[in-house]
Amino acid sequence: MSPRPRKIVDTSTYSGRFAERLRQLRDKAGLTTRELSEQTGIPLSTIQSWDGGRKSPSIDNFPILAQALGVTVRNLIPKE
Repeated sequence: MSPRPRKIVDTSTYSGRFAERLRQLRDKAGLTTRELSEQTGIPLSTIQSWDGGRKSPSIDNFPILAQALGVTVRNLIPKE
């Protein structure tokens, strides 16, 4: 089964920039949104909202995501 095409996100917003960064790090770690959800205990719908650029995580979620992705919290923060 071929992967679904990714939706275009508005990278002019923080949520959009975070979505792009999250996707990059997820791809590098070889994780799907479902696998990231399972590893972190964060609901799949929440991960999908972040991945789609509709929402951004609260600061409390950054250490959980960083650990699952094998990066530092600083690496999760999108560059301007």
